[in-house]
Amino acid sequence: MITELAVFEKMPDQVKISHEELERDGFCQNPFFECQIAEVSDEHRSKCVVGYALYFYTYSTWKGRTVYLEDLYVMPEFRGNGIGKGLMSKVAKIAVEKQCVRLQLSVLDWNSPARDFYAAKGAQDLTDSEGWHFIRFDGLSLDNLVKEAPKD
Repeated sequence: MITELAVFEKMPDQVKISHEELERDGFCQNPFFECQIAEVSDEHRSKCVVGYALYFYTYSTWKGRTVYLEDLYVMPEFRGNGIGKGLMSKVAKIAVEKQCVRLQLSVLDWNSPARDFYAAKGAQDLTDSEGWHFIRFDGLSLDNLVKEAPKD
């Protein structure tokens, strides 16, 4: 489903992670991420995973504990049935139980259905209201930044 999401987001070549890396990073003593899945039963009563929400914890020096929702995905044929809302609500419930003060995520500017979905649930678009931009260092830019680190 990670690959399906990347295809939907028009970035299929960006998925570089392996199944083994996901297992190592999410299903260990101190996981880097947590995940909720959505399942439905077929006519034979076997369950099939149709969506997921992958999230991790961050920290705001202004507000405190925060949850970042990295992925929220529901297979196209199961959309419109409240599965995405259920996954996101479950992550929000976990966040509140862990005394997090906010749930954050990023959404592509062209993805109007997702932006409308989040807005309908009360999300604020900080790009418009506060002018925040999402910045990334990776590959060569990350390597060059590391080279500038002071020696211990």
